Amino acid sequence: MKVGAQELKGHLDVLLLAALEDGPRHGYAVKEALREGSGGRFDLPTGTIYPALHRLESAGLIAGSWSSVDGRRRRTYQLTPAGARRLHADRNNWREFATAITTLLETRPWPATS
Repeated sequence: MKVGAQELKGHLDVLLLAALEDGPRHGYAVKEALREGSGGRFDLPTGTIYPALHRLESAGLIAGSWSSVDGRRRRTYQLTPAGARRLHADRNNWREFATAITTLLETRPWPATS
């Protein structure tokens, strides 16, 4: 099952923050971390990744800096303290949400209504 940008709407920001948790990465490395970490299910276009990174940077959740590698400029991103706090909160919210959904989907029979 491949998942596109539309299906990840509302979850992309936290996934990008998680991809930066272990340290700075340039944009393409973030894209590849999502692809590899999801077993190829989240192979998103760069046109989805870069605008989201810019949005997170504008919000102060990540910080970007320019570097030059083999004569090519690239932007490297890292979590800010605010981004780390947001990732922690979003993870907790996700766990609660996933638990509730799993409980509902796996409960049989459903309680009777009156």
